[in-house]
This record gives sequence, C-alpha cells and structure tokens, in this order.
Amino acid sequence: MSALAVRGLCVEFASARGIVRAVQNVSFDLAPGERLGLVGESGSGKTTTALSLLSLIRPPGRIASGEILLDGVDIARATPSALRRMRAARIALVPQGAMNALNPVLTCGAQFADLFAAHGAPGGTARIAKLLASVGLGVEVATLYPHQLSGGMKQRVCIALAIALRPAVIVADEPTSALDVIVQKQILKTLLAVQRDIGAAVVLVGHDMGLMAQFAHRIGVMYAGRLVELAFVRDIFATPRHPYTRMLIDSLPGFGARGVFKGIPGLPPSLLTALPGCSFAPRCPRAGPRCTVEMPQTRILEGGGEVRCHDA
Repeated sequence: MSALAVRGLCVEFASARGIVRAVQNVSFDLAPGERLGLVGESGSGKTTTALSLLSLIRPPGRIASGEILLDGVDIARATPSALRRMRAARIALVPQGAMNALNPVLTCGAQFADLFAAHGAPGGTARIAKLLASVGLGVEVATLYPHQLSGGMKQRVCIALAIALRPAVIVADEPTSALDVIVQKQILKTLLAVQRDIGAAVVLVGHDMGLMAQFAHRIGVMYAGRLVELAFVRDIFATPRHPYTRMLIDSLPGFGARGVFKGIPGLPPSLLTALPGCSFAPRCPRAGPRCTVEMPQTRILEGGGEVRCHDA
C-alpha cells in the first residue's frame, strides 16, 4: 500500500516562446513512513514536482496529465474545497523560503490558531506549546512575530505548522536553503524526529547529495524534467547506474587528499524544445549514436531501483 502514488505526471508552463515542459512523465510510489529525496541541478523539475503533489501549480503553469493519488483521491483533479480539506491534514508542505512563508503581521501562535480554525481542529495554548516543543522551541515563540526569529527558528515553526494535524505525507522543499551548515544539520534532525513521531512519509527536495545520504531511504535523481534514476541510498552511492548520478556524486568534496573539484561540463537543455534522444546526451561522457536519436525508457533494476539510460 502506498501513502502516495504518482503516475505519469507532466507539468507545463506557457511562455511567450512556447510551452516549457518542466516535468515529463514522472512516476513513483511513496510507502508509509518512507523518506524519498529528489535531487538534481536547478531547473531539473524537483520543486515543480513537489508543488504538484499539493496541486500548488499556478497559471501560467498547469498539470497537463498524470495522477497524484492520496487516499484514493487524485490531487491533480480534486476540487478546491477537497484540496483545502486535504492540505495540512493529509499532505503538508514545509516551504523553501521560511523567511517569506510566515505571515509577518501575525504572531506565530495566531498562525497556528488560523490553521486549527480552518480545519475545525481543537487548538489552544497547550497544543501550540507541545508542537513548538516538538521542534525544539520554547512556548514563548508563540507570542513572537516572524521578524523576531532567526532563520533556523522560522524553519522550525514551519515544520511545526506542517505536522500540526499529523498528515500522512510531508513535502519539504529545500528546507535548509539559506541556512548555515550547522543549522542545516539541526533542521534535518528536527524533521527526522517529528517524521518518526507522527509516522509520516516525506518527500525531501534538495541539491546536496551528502544531506540526502543522511536522511533519505531512497533517492530520485531528476534531469531536464525527468526522473532518470530511482534507487535506495546504499545502491545509489555504491553503484550509480546513470552517468548523471555518477557525476553528481563525483562532484561532492571529500575528506581525503586535496584534489581538483569535479564539475559537470555543459548546461542543462532548454525545456522549450524536445530533444529526439536522451536529454543528457550532450553532456554525457558515455553517449553513443543511439543516445542522440532514441529516448531511453525506464528500466527496472535488481533490488527495486530503476534507471532511464541505454548504457546502464
């Protein structure tokens, strides 16, 4: 049984130059209590995929096709009233920009009260204090305005808001961006602790493969709007099957002898025009003639992983 099932998700954005295909035929299942990481370069479709899970794509964007199944309901086609009932209660978002996610003219406590009132849930000072304590904050934070909090404290408040109604799925969109390394570690530990406490499944979006290795059960690697590899963390790092995954891992700094940083040459392709072959072929050191003319299909691997590559 899946906590969340995504089938053939495609998301498009209309622009003056044409249709931007930001997410193309993405499918995956999220098991109850599982932590799935989505990684890739900027523009690979990670955040668009994450926001689609809550049907938060706004014009000129739209979910062009596919299904997002939660509790038997297709989120991609749910009515506005159904979405209001599901968001926060069944699926919640920890936003990327905690600095801008909180209402600046309301105290943190008032924002919890608004959430409870919107869902007809019991609230009160004691419940808010318990939620704040679960993310390592004191009860006095309920009386403070967002501008009185540090970046790490704001992010903890956002996590507390996300778990307030004990949802089945939490979508965390780069929750450690713009935070220093020490605070990043603390925020991930907080997210891990509350996830275990309520038994929610988590989709974590990020750039840092190192952080993903510490948090996720499985990692999905996205490139040019497609999911090019999906496997358990141990398999991804031990035997990456897609060349892009290998190059992402090789670009990580190590603790051994000092060497030359390895980058990925070239740039991601434009999503305005569909390439006839593999979208990574122009940057791939293993690309052959077939890669430039034929789009690779998803292939299931031993151990439950999958990869989209002719040479994997």
